[in-house]
Amino acid sequence: MKCDSPPPQTPALEARAIGRSFDGTTVLDGIDLDLGHGEVIALLGPSGCGKTTLLRIAAGLMAPSAGRLALGGRSVARSGGRVLPPEARGLGMVFQDYALWPHLSVIDNVAFPLRMRGVGRAPRRAGAMRALAQVGLDALSDRYPGTLSGGQQQRVALARAIVAEPPLVLFDEPLSNLDRELRESLAVELAELLRELGLSALYVTHDQAEAFTVADRVAIMQGGRIIQIDTPEALFSAPASVEVARFLNVGAILDGIATGARFRSACGFEVAAPSPAPDGPAHLLVPRAALRPVEAKNGQLRARVTRCQFQGDRYLLRLSLGDAGAEFVCPSDQPARAGAEVGLEMLHDRLRLFPAAA
Repeated sequence: MKCDSPPPQTPALEARAIGRSFDGTTVLDGIDLDLGHGEVIALLGPSGCGKTTLLRIAAGLMAPSAGRLALGGRSVARSGGRVLPPEARGLGMVFQDYALWPHLSVIDNVAFPLRMRGVGRAPRRAGAMRALAQVGLDALSDRYPGTLSGGQQQRVALARAIVAEPPLVLFDEPLSNLDRELRESLAVELAELLRELGLSALYVTHDQAEAFTVADRVAIMQGGRIIQIDTPEALFSAPASVEVARFLNVGAILDGIATGARFRSACGFEVAAPSPAPDGPAHLLVPRAALRPVEAKNGQLRARVTRCQFQGDRYLLRLSLGDAGAEFVCPSDQPARAGAEVGLEMLHDRLRLFPAAA
């Protein structure tokens, strides 16, 4: 199933300076976003950061207070101007609870958007069967949602979202009601489907692992702004700010002072600065991947194990530098007992230094 799409240089979604306020409270503040054709972007952030509001504006369920929005090069919303309603945007949507009608069969659920457009019975059933075949459920077309597994219901919801060949599909936390193990497996399955179908999608979630699995790029949102957007790998290896590093829990963040080529933390820990930085207050990010446990006598640093957690394929050591007061988390191939002293090698090229905000 192929959509008639505009030239590839035209973004599937283009947002410029999108703002939204409620009763004087700013919820979105100057959002700029380009989503390419065949690209999946996840909006990731804590509750109240504005990600769902942005999705609702894209869907046409809400008007922006500022800025403009275009879909496939066509203007659909502009502050103070005409806002195209949801039914005129031709988008697909997958909701948190899938929103499947229990009294309708699978094929009738999938065909419903075509029915609402006035498509005749025979062509809409043919279209629904094509969509079900794309998600591998054409053999279950006569079943009812209540007889399906969670993964199968997710596929039905996706089939319904793509049956009208939309230029963009919006996902509103589609896996949030599931337990973690099922959510992880379905995220992998969904990511494979999105890539096989070549869909353009905007995907809202508060779950980092889900966002990193599903999306080509992830937009980190805080306080109504996108504070960084990049590939999952780049976000984790090169966070643009302390806020991003802290939100993603990349590693330990130490407050201190940068002087020349050294960084000294407020608790006395001192290390060579990873890169030139202005003298003054600074934050040092020590990612978990920057630490390697070794024998105590061979380490650049010595730390004491406060806790050892088994994680299936490795151990996670929680470490304290004692009098320095700094605490680190370090992956390890070997267990270590609480209270044991270990050495640490620090990979300086993986450390990151951020000047403190004025």
